[in-house]
Amino acid sequence: MPHSPVPDALRRQRSIGHVALAVARMPGGATRTTDLAESGPLRLRLPRPDAGPMEAVLLNSAGGIACGDRFTVEARLAPGADLVLTTTAAEKIYRSDGPVTRLDVALTLEAGAALAWLPQETILFDGARLARGFAADMAADAQLTLFEALVFGRAAKGEVMRDGALTDSWRLRRAGRLAYADTFRLDTDISEKLARRAVAGGARAMATLLHLAPDAESRLDQARDLIGSAGCEGLSVEAGASAWNGMLVLRLLGAEIGPLRLAAARILEGFRGRPLPRVWQT
Repeated sequence: MPHSPVPDALRRQRSIGHVALAVARMPGGATRTTDLAESGPLRLRLPRPDAGPMEAVLLNSAGGIACGDRFTVEARLAPGADLVLTTTAAEKIYRSDGPVTRLDVALTLEAGAALAWLPQETILFDGARLARGFAADMAADAQLTLFEALVFGRAAKGEVMRDGALTDSWRLRRAGRLAYADTFRLDTDISEKLARRAVAGGARAMATLLHLAPDAESRLDQARDLIGSAGCEGLSVEAGASAWNGMLVLRLLGAEIGPLRLAAARILEGFRGRPLPRVWQT
């Protein structure tokens, strides 16, 4: 009896990328790599900034992520380490014919460590299917600044994301206790759901800035001032900030990623008091 043909979706080779980085503060005060593992198309570049924290730049040599690919990033910061993690460019999630792409990030911050997670935007093509998990386990006095931007469809191509699926789950623990939990899900008729005022009010780009630190709540007025000085209204970007339980959250919505990215860059630079990584400017 002849075998049934294997569907193309099952025959296709999947990309599996993994990066694990460990850093520590040296006696002189600088943060340096203590361990690094890489596999698949995911790589890490370590430029040496003139001053400030250590920088690590994630590079996907595959040029994008296709259906069924799996990528994981792990970072561990020893006591007092200071690190910025970013990406070389926007990450593209291509259309899927069924399988779900999986991206997972796991961060560990020991006492007094500071991490800024500042990737460039993630672009979801029409039909993309993405499940993303973000987890952090941090000491009570550690500092974590997270920025993530999502784009639904390629505006330059006139693309509207109608079909596909997104699950974006964040779980952050401080001193062993759950401090922040957020899960965002979208599937089918995505553009119609984004048009709802309670969801995105028609925005096709959205971003979240989340800051966890002992002094996070005291910086709420600063964050709101930065929204005004960043020119959000003139850029047609909606933004708002709130703070509670040692956390500060700022959210942005825009019709396109260009104005939203510009507003976010101004806010991030003002909030952190230093320029964004150089790759953001290329």
